[in-house]
Amino acid sequence: MKYLSFLVLCLISCASPSREPANLSDLKREVTTYAESGDYQGDVADSVASAEAFLTKRAASGQAKLAVIFDIDETVLSNLPHMKETDWGYQPPVWSKWVARAEAPAIEPVKKVYQTAVDLDLAVIFLTGRTEEERAATAKNLKSQGMGKYEKLVLRPNKSDAPYEKAVAFKSRVRKNLTSEGYTIIASFGDQTSDLEGGYSERTFKIPNPFYKIP
Repeated sequence: MKYLSFLVLCLISCASPSREPANLSDLKREVTTYAESGDYQGDVADSVASAEAFLTKRAASGQAKLAVIFDIDETVLSNLPHMKETDWGYQPPVWSKWVARAEAPAIEPVKKVYQTAVDLDLAVIFLTGRTEEERAATAKNLKSQGMGKYEKLVLRPNKSDAPYEKAVAFKSRVRKNLTSEGYTIIASFGDQTSDLEGGYSERTFKIPNPFYKIP
C-alpha cells in the first residue's frame, strides 16, 4: 500500500511538471525594444487609422450632442519617460510626483484624432482613471500638449471620498450617465479593454499597451 501511494504521487508529479515563466529581465528588454524601435508607434497609428474618416462621416449627420470619449494615460498622453525611469515598475508616490510635473508628451496619432473631433465640433470628453486631486495637473498637461479644448474632464473620486470601483464599472457608468444627459457617444478611445467594455458607445478603438493592465 505504501509503495502504491508513492507510485501514485510520483505519477502525479511527473504528469504535472512545474513551468517556469519567461524571465522578467528578458520581458523588460522586449518591451523596451518594442517601445523604442518604432513598432509601438506604428501599431498605435494603425489602431486609429480609420477613426478620422469615421468621425467625419458620423458628424455629417448633423445630429446634436455627438460625443467622443478619450482615455488619457497611454491613449492621448504617454508615460513612457516615467515608466523607463522606474524600470517599468509602479510606485504610487513616484507616480503621483510624475503626474504633478504635467510633462507627459502627447501620443501624436491619437492627438490628431482629437483635433479632428474638435474641428468637427464634436463634444470631446476625457474620461480617466486619474483622481480628482490630480485634476489641475492633468488639465495643465493636456493644455501644454495642445489638447486643452474639451467639454468635460471626468476623473475618479479621491480614494478618501468613495469606495474603489473597477475601471469597467466606473467608465461604463459614466458613459451611461452621459447618454442620459442627451449625448450620443459615437466613439471611445482607450488603451485598456476596461476603458471600452460595458457599452454606451457606437464604436471603440483599442490603443496598444504592453506596459500594464487595469481591470
